[in-house]
Amino acid sequence: MNNFIYENRTKVFFGQGCVKEFLSCLIGRYDTILLAYGQGSARKNGIYDEVLHILLKEGKNVVEFPGIMPNPTYKKVMEGARLVRNTGADMILGIGGGSVMDCCKAISLAARYEGDAWKNFWERKGIVDFEPVPLGVVVTTAGTGSECNGAAVITNEDKKVKTGYDYPVCNPLFALMDPTYTYSVPRMQMVSGAFDSLSHIMETYFSQPDEPNVSDEIAEALMRSIIKNLNQAVKDPRDYTARSNLLWDSTLSENRLIKLGKKCDFTCHLMGHQIGAYTDCNHGCGVAVLHPAYYRHIFRDGLSKFARFAVSVWGIPPEGKTQETLAQEGIQALADFIRKVGLPTTLRQLGVRDEAQMKQIADSCHYSPGGYRRMEPGEILEIFRECY
Repeated sequence: MNNFIYENRTKVFFGQGCVKEFLSCLIGRYDTILLAYGQGSARKNGIYDEVLHILLKEGKNVVEFPGIMPNPTYKKVMEGARLVRNTGADMILGIGGGSVMDCCKAISLAARYEGDAWKNFWERKGIVDFEPVPLGVVVTTAGTGSECNGAAVITNEDKKVKTGYDYPVCNPLFALMDPTYTYSVPRMQMVSGAFDSLSHIMETYFSQPDEPNVSDEIAEALMRSIIKNLNQAVKDPRDYTARSNLLWDSTLSENRLIKLGKKCDFTCHLMGHQIGAYTDCNHGCGVAVLHPAYYRHIFRDGLSKFARFAVSVWGIPPEGKTQETLAQEGIQALADFIRKVGLPTTLRQLGVRDEAQMKQIADSCHYSPGGYRRMEPGEILEIFRECY
């Protein structure tokens, strides 16, 4: 394996009833808490009431910050940062999924920074030489794994850019993860979130080194788990075993563990981010459309790994087949799975309008250095046309 340094400071409290059991002691040292959440689901499903009751019972000053959108914007981040400064909030508590958690991490960073946060932390990789506002999260959806990393993917609407970097100092101090909190998530959100987890794992897996390594072995187990448990959760959305497994799969996909010693190819995610920046589409749906087409373009550059994917993840018998045949069958199995669980398969379904817009998006995509080969804007446009 390649050399690495591993760090993860988030303490996870996992299981049914964990919020009632642990939240009180986790907020003890803080006086004023910015309570951040999305556009209404936390209020409707009762999670907001449960958390607020605990905060008020502990005598905390609660400053509410609602309305975080599915693709959080830099304007929303700065609104939250100003609120933290103006109220003297000494902790942020986010209730929600990846968008809420990403926005909260960005607020925790921007609220303690006097300069241009976008320019110095999102436009380029910066150095965080100060302590962001302490952050805790109550996780309500499975998908992004945002609860155990320092990444905050934010959309700058003015610049038409969606991007983020992982700053370990921005990791939440704690993550409360009750799988029953994910029951109320709409079916498509559940499915797209699970596919986002699968996408994170594939983009790490399909990168060098390709010789046997621990990270790839773990990645294969996680991919099999997501496939198995998502199929079960589609049949029975209240299957606790399936939902709890998907929630922990999500965390393990993005807590840096499987990235150790890997180069990582985030080309599909970067393409998906830019489609989201132009259309505000659901991110998991975006990468579901792109992955099969992208892999059909690059599988010969990582042939042995794609053949291994077919056998180890999808259980395709290798006898009498070439590596190229196996690789193509594995990619087809992925495409069939996407259709089976009801995810979109075309860019039109995501809101992409026409050829001109596809070219704009392709030209705006960033380069991912960890891929098997470099993807230029012209080839990205070809992929978009194939997906249209």
